[in-house]
Amino acid sequence: MKSLGCMQLNEKNHVPFLTFPRLSALPYITHAFSTRKGGVSQQEFSSMNLNFNRGDSDEAVLENYHLFCTAAGFDFHKLVASAQDHHTVVRRVTSKEAGIGIWRSRDMQSVDGLITNEPGVVLVTYYADCVPLYFVDIGKKAIGLAHAGWRGTAAGMGAHMVKAMQTEFGSNPKDIIAAIGPSIGPCCYEVDSPVYEKVMALTEIAPYQCLQPKGEGKYMLDLWEVNRRIIQHAGVPEKNITVGKVCTCCHSNLLFSHRVMGAQRGGMAAMMALNA
Repeated sequence: MKSLGCMQLNEKNHVPFLTFPRLSALPYITHAFSTRKGGVSQQEFSSMNLNFNRGDSDEAVLENYHLFCTAAGFDFHKLVASAQDHHTVVRRVTSKEAGIGIWRSRDMQSVDGLITNEPGVVLVTYYADCVPLYFVDIGKKAIGLAHAGWRGTAAGMGAHMVKAMQTEFGSNPKDIIAAIGPSIGPCCYEVDSPVYEKVMALTEIAPYQCLQPKGEGKYMLDLWEVNRRIIQHAGVPEKNITVGKVCTCCHSNLLFSHRVMGAQRGGMAAMMALNA
């Protein structure tokens, strides 16, 4: 295993994937974040594309899922995918939803967060610069995954996840372990005034400390830190939050990046399951 940022780069069966040491230490969960390597997709989707409806063949994407699940230790037959549209809807899922978004049609139009307390169910969310948020309630044995682009971040996606876990499972935020996965980092994420204004509206987290002015109405935004502060403000102790510090833009040779590649590209997935 190699380190990348504050994450571990693993490889099995020629399929690389990233994990958090903090989460790997929990014996009752399996988690991973995919890379763009180790799959069968071709051309701009090369090669571990886990996103449907981008122009890649469904057959290739499904084969990639089989390869990735075998390597990272997930049950292909228990996958449940999100339906991301940059909002803050959180859905509780069970084995009844297995296959949705993978080999079954999506039955909801807006799901940026998934939670479950059922062992074996594999949560799946998608990325190519946006922020993956992982949540594990070590008290109630429940998990959650969320997608947070700048819109979801500004809308407090992390706090919505904590609240949903409190509502659905009786989670105590002090028992939640959270991790912030690979996304575009503060080194590369330049934004304009409309984004700046949305982030600055998060007055409870001192957002000005997460923005560096560049002049001419441009700013460098630290989405990792904004999400970390939002999750902490929701009651998760600072010591329970890990930031992976892996920039998709800087590592576009290993990871898909919308900022680098544009719309003609594949996509990555975050996955997590309670072990059956």
